[in-house]
Amino acid sequence: MSDGGRPEPRTFGGRTYVEVEREGVADLVAVEEPLEIRVDGRPLAVTMRTPGHDEELALGFLFGEGLIDEAREAGPAADLAANTVDVAGPLLHEPGERRFYATSSCGVCGKGALEEVEVHSAPLPDGPRIPRDLLASLPERLRQPTFERTGGLHATGLFDPDGELLIVREDVGRHNAMDKVVGRALLDGSVPLGERVLCVSGRLSFELVQKAAVAGAPILVGVGAPSSLAVELARDRSMTLAGFARDGRVNLYSGAERVGA
Repeated sequence: MSDGGRPEPRTFGGRTYVEVEREGVADLVAVEEPLEIRVDGRPLAVTMRTPGHDEELALGFLFGEGLIDEAREAGPAADLAANTVDVAGPLLHEPGERRFYATSSCGVCGKGALEEVEVHSAPLPDGPRIPRDLLASLPERLRQPTFERTGGLHATGLFDPDGELLIVREDVGRHNAMDKVVGRALLDGSVPLGERVLCVSGRLSFELVQKAAVAGAPILVGVGAPSSLAVELARDRSMTLAGFARDGRVNLYSGAERVGA
C-alpha cells in the first residue's frame, strides 16, 4: 500500500493493475483513473480509463468525434499534470462550449442534443470477404493478459482478413479500447481500415459501430449482443455487423455479403 492507503499500481504486459485485499487474500483488479484530453493546452474531455497508450486513446477519441482527420503530435501536458495528454491542434471544427465526459461503462456523456450524437462517416468500402468460421473465431484470438489476471477489462483487436491479430488494446471502457486501437492505426498510417476487421470482447453498442464506421472498418464482430441502434447504424452504413461470436458460431445482423459459408 502507498502512504495514503491507496493500492500501489503494478504493470503487466504494459497494462496496469493493483493488488487489493479481499477476505484476507490478495486479489488483482484493473486500474481505473481519469484522463484529461487537452488540445493545444485547452481542456476538452475527461474519460475514465485504464492507464497506458494514452496518446493513442486521445487521438482515437478525437478522430471518432470528427475533430481530427489524421495523426497529431500528442504527449503528456507541458505542465506535467498527472493523467493528462495534450494533442496538437487545430481541430477541424470547434465543439463550442460543449465538453465531453466519458465513463468506463457508458461512453461519452453530456453531448448537447441527441442529433449531435452521430458523427457522419464516409461510405464504407466493399472490404474483404471472410469465411464465417474464421469470423466466429476472432474473439478467441484476442490476447487479453490483464483480463486473464483481473477479469475486469474489455478488449478491441484489429485483424487482417486471414485472422492475424495486428493490434490489440485492453481497457476498463470498451469505447476506450476501440479508441486506442484506432489511435494506434492512425499513428501507423493505416486508417481508413478498409481491408481490416475490428473485433470487440463485449456487446456491440451504437458508439462502437460509429467509431468503426468513422475509421472506415467494413466489418465489426463482437462476443456479445448488438443494440437496436447499433444494428440500424450498421445497416445504414452498409457495415457487416456480427454478434454472439462464440463456440464456432456467429450471428449476422447486417452486411452478410462479406461473409462466406
